[in-house]
Amino acid sequence: MGKARRSPDGGLSTAPPAWLAQGWPHIWLPYAQMKTAPAPLAVVGAKNARLKLGDGRELIDGVASWWTVAHGYDHPHIREAVARQLEVLPHVMLGGLAHEQAYTLARRLARFLPGDLNRVFFSDSGSVAVEVALKMAMQFWLNRGERGRTKILSFKGGYHGDTFATMAICDPDDGMHALFKGALSEQFVVDLPTDAAKTDALNRTLARHARDIAAVIVEPLVQGAAGMKFHSAETLRRIADAARRHGMILILDEIFTGFARTGTMFAMGQAGVVPDIVCLGKALTGGTLPLAATVASERVFEGFLSDDPAAALMHGPTYMGNALACAAANASLDLFEREPRIADAARIETALRRGLEPARGLAGVRDVRVKGAIGVIELEKLDRNDLRRRFIEKGVWIRPFANIVYTTPPFTIGDADLAKITTAMVDVVRETT
Repeated sequence: MGKARRSPDGGLSTAPPAWLAQGWPHIWLPYAQMKTAPAPLAVVGAKNARLKLGDGRELIDGVASWWTVAHGYDHPHIREAVARQLEVLPHVMLGGLAHEQAYTLARRLARFLPGDLNRVFFSDSGSVAVEVALKMAMQFWLNRGERGRTKILSFKGGYHGDTFATMAICDPDDGMHALFKGALSEQFVVDLPTDAAKTDALNRTLARHARDIAAVIVEPLVQGAAGMKFHSAETLRRIADAARRHGMILILDEIFTGFARTGTMFAMGQAGVVPDIVCLGKALTGGTLPLAATVASERVFEGFLSDDPAAALMHGPTYMGNALACAAANASLDLFEREPRIADAARIETALRRGLEPARGLAGVRDVRVKGAIGVIELEKLDRNDLRRRFIEKGVWIRPFANIVYTTPPFTIGDADLAKITTAMVDVVRETT
């Protein structure tokens, strides 16, 4: 793995597993500068909120594998559902064919969602789910003969994915894709309407460009990957009202916030907002298999019904609606129905507020904030690799980014493990600021 490589805990005494050492020269890691990134930890098993490492150690996972593992690792109900489906039908294309798991899941998602969000288009990642939503919004107007409405309005501080269309609606200056500014299509990226002046500015932009803008997109209540930035239900209502007033399609990106993460099943429920399109992913399968969904209202769907074949939505990911992934998602929905996930989020929120509060007075700390099962310590600056190493030494897996240390644990995490996470977060911040 190279003489300069150190193990993630800073030592050199433990040799990596053969598969890690042999594969390292050929892997390209996500969101990592490969010249300086520490070697990854070899994970050989996981249960509930704990990761079992190849060297025998265990880490408490404080980020639920990028916010996906809602019900804990290796939940027997999801595992058994996937195993049963594997015996029946692992996959079949949805182009001209159908299978039970996808159709059942579509019906159930429509039942979970508010209003007339009834038409479910499956994909295999959150970025693609957002791409599909943008495409739906633009083609909705194209099908009506309004050919100029191909722009999207999004908000500063937002993040919607890593593909080219989604990068274009992320924060163009402070987001992780600022490098591509100039290569991306130019969209309207404005301030969240958190006060009267910014609300007026939003309405002026929408009015001025009413013939250009197809849709308004926002992450409701929490802008996740851009730094876990919170905004109020009232702000979300202002966005929804402005979109409606100016005749725009409203898209809510609930890929991170959906499925109880903010304390309600969907963040939109806290504002009483029903969008035209919603994007779902992350916890949809309980962190088991990749699956995402773009769910449209009947109004949007009817905009594609025509005798003209060109009016159809010409999109179709090869593995869309994969039977194993849909089986996992149906089992995950079972657990959201049967087990007290909303109460779990409330329990975690209480523990996070109590456990992270001591960080508020520490040097270098800008803010401490909690919403649902999301806890954040915002710092003036940080050294991500150093902090990650310190967290590993304390037995927790925390992955700082931007200028924040945060936790989004599985809803099933025990109180003792949760306390270890918050204690580690406060201690590491105290030690390094």
